[in-house]
Amino acid sequence: MRKAAAIPLSLLGLGAAGLGYATVIERNAFRLRRFDVPVLPRGRRPVRVLHLSDLHLTPRRRRLIDWVRSLGDLRPDLVVNTGDSIAHPDAVPSLLHALEPLLARPGIFVYGSNDLYSPAPRNPARYLWRTSKGDRNRRTVPDLPWDELGAGMAAEGWLDLNNTTARMKVGDLDVAVGGIHDSHIDRDRYDLIAGPAPADADLRLGVMHSPEPRNLTRFAADGYQLLLAGHTHGGQICVPFYGALVTNCGIDRARAKGLHRHDTAWLHVSAGLGTNPYAPARFACYPEATLLTLVPHR
Repeated sequence: MRKAAAIPLSLLGLGAAGLGYATVIERNAFRLRRFDVPVLPRGRRPVRVLHLSDLHLTPRRRRLIDWVRSLGDLRPDLVVNTGDSIAHPDAVPSLLHALEPLLARPGIFVYGSNDLYSPAPRNPARYLWRTSKGDRNRRTVPDLPWDELGAGMAAEGWLDLNNTTARMKVGDLDVAVGGIHDSHIDRDRYDLIAGPAPADADLRLGVMHSPEPRNLTRFAADGYQLLLAGHTHGGQICVPFYGALVTNCGIDRARAKGLHRHDTAWLHVSAGLGTNPYAPARFACYPEATLLTLVPHR
């Protein structure tokens, strides 16, 4: 009988150290990224938009809750939450507590799949050869309190933008906003908001959870100037100097996080603040929120 090759202890130690770093240190090393985005009419003062996404919150994540609460000190002009906020049936009170300092600010939100369907144990390596699209469609009834989640944010004045449009004031700006539900679970209905965004608005903002190119293209074609999305976790497990291995949706790896262009629009994809509870690791992809400072066209 042939003997299996022995794995060197040094390699095992390196793997254990890497796993410990990814699950304990980097997963909790929250960061605030900043970008300037030239989308405002000339002569307008800058406007600060705080983009949050993918908290995947469970009630005991005290470090994450406290860090999100600290973002209230930024006093943003607008807060945008692009979904996957919870990952536990009892997480809504914890989320509202985390958001409490921000709920007094103008805000908008859409849902992600994990706001409706709880995570299930799966082999996380499957993302290397397929996306998770369709996994939750095997369930017919959501098992997370998405309605309670939405009602809690809406009660504080945040706009529910799932498959709808609205106009809102952000400081002295007239902002036209359009949003869709999560395409990852086939709940996006862009046809309900299709058509040219109001040309007389100072800013036209499109919001979604998953940055599927087909929807990005439609938003841009309808005149939306800034598009915000999450879902990708920035790749979550990345290779230094190479970047994301996968995006778990149709967008290319190069735009798995950060500020980029899509046709005529600016696109910001958040790497998010959390992880699936059954894959609690990040590597070379810090959890993040983003402060976007909107400035006049150059």
